[in-house]
Amino acid sequence: MKTLNSQKIFTQAKDVLVGGVNSPVRSFKGVGGNPLVMKYGKGSQIHDEDGNAYTDYCLSWGALIWGHAHHNVVLAAKKNAERGISFGTTTRAEIDLAQHIVSCVPSIELIRFVNSGTEATMSAIRLARGFTKRSLIVKFDGCYHGHADDLLTTAGSGVATLHASSSAGIPQSHVENTLSLPYNDIETLKQTLKKHHENIACVIIEPVAGNMGVIPANKDFLKTLRELTQKHNIVLIFDEVMTGFRTSLGCVQGETGIIPDLTCLGKIIGGGFPIGAYGGRKDIMQHLAPLGGVYQAGTFAGTPVVMRAGLAALKLLNENFYKKLNERAEQLSSSVNHFFEQNKIPAHLSSYKSMMSLRFRREPVQNYSDAQAASGGLQYAQLFHHLLQRGIYWPPADLEAFFLSGMHTKKELKALEEALKNFFLIPSSNAKA
Repeated sequence: MKTLNSQKIFTQAKDVLVGGVNSPVRSFKGVGGNPLVMKYGKGSQIHDEDGNAYTDYCLSWGALIWGHAHHNVVLAAKKNAERGISFGTTTRAEIDLAQHIVSCVPSIELIRFVNSGTEATMSAIRLARGFTKRSLIVKFDGCYHGHADDLLTTAGSGVATLHASSSAGIPQSHVENTLSLPYNDIETLKQTLKKHHENIACVIIEPVAGNMGVIPANKDFLKTLRELTQKHNIVLIFDEVMTGFRTSLGCVQGETGIIPDLTCLGKIIGGGFPIGAYGGRKDIMQHLAPLGGVYQAGTFAGTPVVMRAGLAALKLLNENFYKKLNERAEQLSSSVNHFFEQNKIPAHLSSYKSMMSLRFRREPVQNYSDAQAASGGLQYAQLFHHLLQRGIYWPPADLEAFFLSGMHTKKELKALEEALKNFFLIPSSNAKA
């Protein structure tokens, strides 16, 4: 596979972009080599600057449930761009998208659009603090909620009250009010909320984690979390930026029946354009300006081009679509895991419907410590390049999820399955470091 043009262009990128990228996870640091420079995408395929085609399972990190350049999404964006890109005023487009989301997501009565998932989570936390007049926030190890200062903490130690930042440039004062607990650990959750409940404004969680690989929260864990937060008047925030509209119209909360107070969305609701949103109970949301004293604003929030593109993507989603997509995902994971079991290979494909990740051990993964223990290291890097050489693009990072879209064909999924099997049947060249 020739990638000379990609290499040449990436060299130019490093002269003007930090590390040649605009997000660290794109840098190939975890898998080695230089990133490919993509030129265009259509359907399930992306094409690089050398003319190589790849079946894309990264899908702009989960945003493209309809694949690349879907006709309806492109047409909606084009039509609205011709009428004006942005106005800084209320438009019909943002009302229409808001009404659609409110009609689908159980927890959302009022919604506020922003421009990224990070903006959504940081704003929801500020709102929870303003609503409760408390300072502490609780998150869970391995859950990623964007790069806001309060949320970049290292893994916690149970009920400890002091944490260190996981990024330079963040003062200790920004993380001293953040408690990070083990995911799926009911007892630690109970102890922490019992000890600190009078000062906890909110608990934020990915109901299905996607940034330490795919780990669904245990139903009992989520039920306990909901019961305890209600008991102590703590705002429960579901970060469904990744899971929102991924597997059903009602999101994970609709599937589990466990309804948070606030929900953060992004990715799919923009049809591939930059977007974020947070919404929830009316009595909480009304504390936002201009109705209340919690301030948050954004010049490009609710941009009509994005709103129309997002609504075009969401209107195509229905029960039949999800049934087919989730069935194909189940067939893939079942077949691959059966192969691993038959051949006594220490690996398994963890999944939540059309979200998946590969684990390099057989044992279940329940939390961040498990995820780290199940990481592939050099073996994942070898797998990434093995797939790349076969025209398959996976996330260039071990603990990221990969995704299926409505555009992936049975033939493409079979090719992925066979490529995975072939890799693990050649142990001498793919040995774990």
